[in-house]
Amino acid sequence: MTHDLTERVKRRALEIGFAGVGIARAEKCSGEFAHLEEWLKRGYQGSMRWMERNGSKREDPSAIVPNARSVVSVAMNYYTDTQHATDPGDGKISRYAWGDDYHFIMEERLDRLQAFLIKEVPGSNCRRYVDTGPVMDKAWAVRAGVGWLGKHTNVITREYGSWVFLGEIITDIHLVADQPIEDFCGTCTACLDACPTGAIVEPYLVDSNKCISYLTIEHRGTIPGDLSPKFENWVYGCDICQDVCPWNKFQKVTTNESFRARPDNVAPPLEELASMPQEEFSKRFKRSPVKRTKLQGLRKNAKAVLESKRT
Repeated sequence: MTHDLTERVKRRALEIGFAGVGIARAEKCSGEFAHLEEWLKRGYQGSMRWMERNGSKREDPSAIVPNARSVVSVAMNYYTDTQHATDPGDGKISRYAWGDDYHFIMEERLDRLQAFLIKEVPGSNCRRYVDTGPVMDKAWAVRAGVGWLGKHTNVITREYGSWVFLGEIITDIHLVADQPIEDFCGTCTACLDACPTGAIVEPYLVDSNKCISYLTIEHRGTIPGDLSPKFENWVYGCDICQDVCPWNKFQKVTTNESFRARPDNVAPPLEELASMPQEEFSKRFKRSPVKRTKLQGLRKNAKAVLESKRT
């Protein structure tokens, strides 16, 4: 019964539209949590203070779902074959933010998968997440064999490279767990060598204080003057470490139209972004991940890049 249910859950996940699915035992993530604590101790979280909260839930899924037995980890391919801006006057936005906000798509599909689980096992308890709660998405994806943790700290899959969104369902249903897969990064250091700010301080360790993605999305303060000249026109996120990853030669174009690039989001002029009014921002980035940085943040990023070009 357990094996049969596990296969039905996986089959349903793929039918719903996920590109990958795996099962992990809902055990404590003691090793991963110790790594997180060391990362926090070094101050690499920057101003992301929420990373310091709810430690018990991050480490132990049973603190979220009592008597948790399984974690269903899913991945969704978002790669599009549109190319990044190359004009020195245009800003660059991370590929994941060219289309609709993935939270809307992932959450709707996880809700459908969760409903399937509860229908199969009435009375069961489930809780789903898409990087919005105290859950270590990457750790569960690795434990479930969906992919391995790359040296740039993104999860890499053999089928789609690292261009995937992650989510999971924690449940008290017993499912057959998968085995983690091998780390295929080997001796490659392409991501470390390519990072213009040196944010990947060592393999599998990123200092957010130097990371372009963090500085252009999560960071609310002034961008350090010694780093903005190295931004290479990025104004929201950064794809450099993924663009150079050899495993991304296996990338496949997503079939989800919601992730297709909106024409105005691929190469927006820096001057335009720096002076963009609120009405235009709200219209252009409706249901877009870019709304996370708010107009003030996007204008700040564009101005920092422009200023660095003038000095």
